[in-house]
Amino acid sequence: MGDRSSVRAFVGSFTSAGGPGIVTADVDAATGALTWTGATDAVPDPSYLTVGTAEGGPVLYAVSETAEGAVAAFDISGEQPRLMGAPVPVSGSGPTHLSLASGHLLTANYGSGSVSALPVGPDGEPRSASGVLRHEGRGPDPERQREPHAHQVLPDPTGRWVVSVDLGTDSVRVYALDPATGVPAPHTETAVGPGTGPRHLAFHPAGSHAYVLGELRPVLTVCRWDAAAGRLEPLTEVPVLPDDGHDGPSYASAVVTAHDGRFLWAANRGHDSLAVFRLDGDGEKAELVTTVPCGGHWPRDLALDPTGTRLYVANERSGDVTWFDVDAETGVPRRAGSLAVRAASCVVFA
Repeated sequence: MGDRSSVRAFVGSFTSAGGPGIVTADVDAATGALTWTGATDAVPDPSYLTVGTAEGGPVLYAVSETAEGAVAAFDISGEQPRLMGAPVPVSGSGPTHLSLASGHLLTANYGSGSVSALPVGPDGEPRSASGVLRHEGRGPDPERQREPHAHQVLPDPTGRWVVSVDLGTDSVRVYALDPATGVPAPHTETAVGPGTGPRHLAFHPAGSHAYVLGELRPVLTVCRWDAAAGRLEPLTEVPVLPDDGHDGPSYASAVVTAHDGRFLWAANRGHDSLAVFRLDGDGEKAELVTTVPCGGHWPRDLALDPTGTRLYVANERSGDVTWFDVDAETGVPRRAGSLAVRAASCVVFA
């Protein structure tokens, strides 16, 4: 066993499905192996996490993916996360994603089809929502797209814009976030293919392109990103599944780009695989190279470690986090180990 690094992993899970809440794990620098060190179930269904910094050090933020919808902040200086204050309502239902931008915590609220902005104090604790933007529209799927379903919200690489991916309306919205008020101001809306059900988006490290992953239709939409104008332009669609005879349903979940911009990976639930894409020099062309088994069942989240050499997959239904060594030349992941975490939903590092 190699020397342990100072890097730790935090795993979110669904407590409503028997998950432990938020798990803390040491990351072995030599092997990437995770060792469970603590857990907390202080908030229900902390399905998505992100890490920020405050005056006292790093802070872990979690959504509480419930009908009421809330976020919580955790001190992560100890062996297990410590709740810093009472969870704060997001004024939206079923938050599935959160990120930090311009001194605010942003949440994508799937149930209510909205994006909320909550100011973050110097102590790292979120305050009451200062702005809520409700989406409008629908898509062609009569079951999943009868109304808006914001699934992700994150800043662009410049920090000037915020983008939100809406599964229910087949679109990606771009907002300007007023740092003084925290109110997201609508700027542009870009449509992707009807029935795509966009779930997540990842930017190319160069900042010139973005990749929108469809949940309802298994495609990756390659887009040009104009950071000066705050505009997203769809270019091409690329399948995320091979023509391998798989006849069951499959729902893509997460997309990640390599730190050097040469590769992209997407997780497929049902097909239970990781799709490997090769990107060209500027990121405008994506080629599906292969798929590999995800190491479990129903890969809900996919994360690249800080070194950019390993991928970690939260397999929700098999209840594990599986890690892979990434081949530096081909981008193809090779399974290296796993840690049991029931109803695992998300992995982040700090």
